[in-house]
Amino acid sequence: MSQLSRRKFLFTASATTAATLLLNSCSGGSEAPTETTSSAAAPGPVAEGPTPEVTTAKLGFIALTDSAPLIIAKEKGIFAKYGMPDVEVLKQASWGTTRDNLVLGSGGGGIDGAHILTPMPYLMTTGAITDGRQVPMNILARLNVDGQGISVAEKYKELGVQLDSSLLMDNVEQAKAAGDQMKFAVTFPGGTHDLWMRYWLAAGGINPDTDVSTIVVPPPQMVANMKTGTMDAFCVGEPWNAQLISQGVGYSAVTTGQLWNNHPEKALSVRADWVEQNPNAAKALLMAVQEAQMWCEQAENKTEMATILSKRAWFNVPAADIEDRAKGTFDFGDGRVEQSSEHVMKFWDDSISYPFKSHDLWFLTENMRWGYLPADTDIVALVDQVNREDLWKEAATALGQEAAIPDSTSRGVETFFDGIEFDPENPMAYLDAVAIKKA
Repeated sequence: MSQLSRRKFLFTASATTAATLLLNSCSGGSEAPTETTSSAAAPGPVAEGPTPEVTTAKLGFIALTDSAPLIIAKEKGIFAKYGMPDVEVLKQASWGTTRDNLVLGSGGGGIDGAHILTPMPYLMTTGAITDGRQVPMNILARLNVDGQGISVAEKYKELGVQLDSSLLMDNVEQAKAAGDQMKFAVTFPGGTHDLWMRYWLAAGGINPDTDVSTIVVPPPQMVANMKTGTMDAFCVGEPWNAQLISQGVGYSAVTTGQLWNNHPEKALSVRADWVEQNPNAAKALLMAVQEAQMWCEQAENKTEMATILSKRAWFNVPAADIEDRAKGTFDFGDGRVEQSSEHVMKFWDDSISYPFKSHDLWFLTENMRWGYLPADTDIVALVDQVNREDLWKEAATALGQEAAIPDSTSRGVETFFDGIEFDPENPMAYLDAVAIKKA
């Protein structure tokens, strides 16, 4: 956050506390407790503007720490502050359920938008994960960067597997020869966790399509499945990596920020037809989520954030399993403990919330790498269709956060831990550089 933006936040926070608390007590339609006793989340008074066309929207979330901005916006009354007191934040059982409910839309008993794996809105828009039915989606914001992990079963701890997945190669080959491939769990085909797992395995010479079996498991079910021996490793967001360690079932090999520092992760995505029909409400939603992201970014709010997320209505896990990694303390479960990690989950500073088109280009290029999208997909046109950076800029400007708007829609060339680079100006060069890809 710029010094100007930070001063605005600090100056106005106390002034808005009473209003936020009042809105919390008056808002209806909540599926979870909304009372709060902390300072307000807002950087300033409500900007004047058109009234939202509707006062409600149904937003899905998965029990992952990066859903915090939606939950905080509900708990703190920030949605209500922007004229949408009836927003519902609804727990989804899996990413497949999220997809299905987005296909239905709220008019069909589903949801209007969601905390979602960034590639999914693109895969829905093309029909790749909706049985060929195109369901146009808009990405309004990036919710976070970093904060995911790849964890390995306890029985492999002695191998010391960390960044170098090739240390698993002997086990992979033995299992393959026995006709029982090792199982690596991800949360959704073509989603972020799938892509991190595939990148890590491939960088170590392990082909995720032929050498091992990748299976899909919903995030909240990862630890239970590891306990029963269903999988050998998984990639998921927090708090499930920390849960695995606290229950003594495995350890974290890497945090995904070690694979790609400050990598984009989840997005706020809404059905394109809903945005078209309710442009003022879409902007109001976005402003509320941006405010909540600012609140989540503040170090002094991390403990309360963890306490809120831990509630039965949200995650139903111990707050400690959320708090440590949210503050940057990573106990990997194998003797390594990292304090003040640079790979801590981040929500706002340094234009984190801005939906860089260059990042979406990488996700689509990587989906082409693994055959989830056709090789001839016009990824530039697809990003222009789905990514609504224009709305993000409007919302940030209305909040007085012009300093948070980057100079470019591209963050430039990105470098991965193995030295491979992704230049958004030349995505095909990246595909040529990676050794393992879909045949």
